[in-house]
Amino acid sequence: MITDLGLPDISIVLALQRATHATLHALTSELVSLHFTGSEINTIANLTGGPRTVTELAAATGSRPSTLTSVLDRLEGRGQITRGSRRGDRRAVVVELTATGRRSGLTIRQALDALERRALGAMPAAQKAALRAGLQALTEVSA
Repeated sequence: MITDLGLPDISIVLALQRATHATLHALTSELVSLHFTGSEINTIANLTGGPRTVTELAAATGSRPSTLTSVLDRLEGRGQITRGSRRGDRRAVVVELTATGRRSGLTIRQALDALERRALGAMPAAQKAALRAGLQALTEVSA
C-alpha cells in the first residue's frame, strides 16, 4: 500500500483512479476553450500519431469500440476527424484527423506535455520507467 497521496493505505488502483480523475479535470479545465469532453480529448490525442483503425483507437484510448463510436460521431460532426476504409480491407474503418483536428491535437498534446512536466518533471527517469511499466501491467490485465 502507498501512503503518500494524502489518503492512508490507499491501493495503487485507487490511487490511479484518483490520479486519472484529477488529470482529466486539469486537462478539461486547461482546454475548456476547445469545448471537448475528456473522451474527445483522449481520442484526438491518440490520433496525433497518425490514422488508426477503430479497433486500434479503442485499444489506445481504453474504450470499447461501441462507446468510441459516439465519440467519433461527435468529432466527425465537428470537423475534427474523417472516417474511411482501408485499402484492401473495406471492413476496417480508419479514423484520421482533419486539418482542424491536427490543430486541436497539437494544442492537446502541448497541454498533456505541460501537465506531465509539472507533475513528473522532477521524477528520476528510473521512476518514470517503473511507473510506465506498472501502468502497462494494469492495462494488460484489463485487456
